[in-house]
Amino acid sequence: MVGEGVGSVFGRKLRVMTFGESHGPAVGVVLEGVPAGLPLAEQDIQRELDRRRPGQSPVSSPRVERDRVEILSGLFEGKTTGAPLCLVVWNEGADPSSYEQVRTRPRPGHADLPYLLKYGHVDWRGGGRSSGRETVGRVAAGAVAKKLLSSCGVEILGHTLEAAGVRVEREVEDREIRENAERNPMRCADPEVARRMEEEVLSAARRGDSTGGVVEVRALGVPPGLGDPVFDKLDADIAHAMMSIGGVKAVEIGEGTRFARMRGSEANDVIVLRDGRITLLTNRCGGILGGISVGTPIVVRLTVKPTPSISLPQRTVDLERGEETVLELRGRFDPNLCPRVVPVAEAMLALVLADHLLLSGRLNPDRWGGKG
Repeated sequence: MVGEGVGSVFGRKLRVMTFGESHGPAVGVVLEGVPAGLPLAEQDIQRELDRRRPGQSPVSSPRVERDRVEILSGLFEGKTTGAPLCLVVWNEGADPSSYEQVRTRPRPGHADLPYLLKYGHVDWRGGGRSSGRETVGRVAAGAVAKKLLSSCGVEILGHTLEAAGVRVEREVEDREIRENAERNPMRCADPEVARRMEEEVLSAARRGDSTGGVVEVRALGVPPGLGDPVFDKLDADIAHAMMSIGGVKAVEIGEGTRFARMRGSEANDVIVLRDGRITLLTNRCGGILGGISVGTPIVVRLTVKPTPSISLPQRTVDLERGEETVLELRGRFDPNLCPRVVPVAEAMLALVLADHLLLSGRLNPDRWGGKG
């Protein structure tokens, strides 16, 4: 009996299909719906992939990958043709031998068991499609989406708000994210908090354990009117996009869970006139009301669970022997996922917003010289 396929497509007007496995030959993405005439170069995509790739600091996996992108189709003479863009990255640091021990023993906290229960078998080489390496395709596609958004004056910012129990306990300015987030391994906008985050993350890692945290992404310059009521709300699509990232267990828009402890008089954003324009005095709604953007910054927070791969002994079941056993993992693990989730979350937010701008007809190819 043939089982169901693994869902790998996202978006409506701008459609993304990622492909490849963690320890297969390559990973990548096919991006359909990019208008013709957009100036694009491999450097635009490489810049974002370099932010995501492993082996850059003590708080990321030591797996060595250059993650060099190749554009196989959809580009001619430096401009998109309107045909599907195929972006591929060849796996150079694949080493499935370290996963032989989990061939018959599903790893606690991973997708091994549910994949096995659903499909009858699992790619035990680092999790295959469920590996964080799948996000290479997302980030590559997100780089194209960011290029589209920049033509409309939309900017995406991301940073680590909390890691290993250490949190930035104040309002972070957009300027701080631009200036500081890429200057420390934790991608935190506050350098002093970043230092304490790193200390706690590495302390847990030395004990063979991992930690979780919170990533925040913002979209600035988003026009009002994106999104539709009821089932196609903008925040519903954003939540879908963020929850599809491995390791993300909760998504908040604006004040998020803090709304539960507020009164309506505190939660509501007062409507005011500023320079003849209607806007909100505050932004507790996170830029979205009734599923539709209101023109204020969109603010999204993601709760990221601790990396499930740890070197401490864990109980599992040996599927061949049909008995409980103990598993001690060996390999190359991220002690905290947040720094590498930041560019992935930025990419997914960019893809959702570019999709909605295309759906609303607000992405005009004439702005960059295209005619599509």
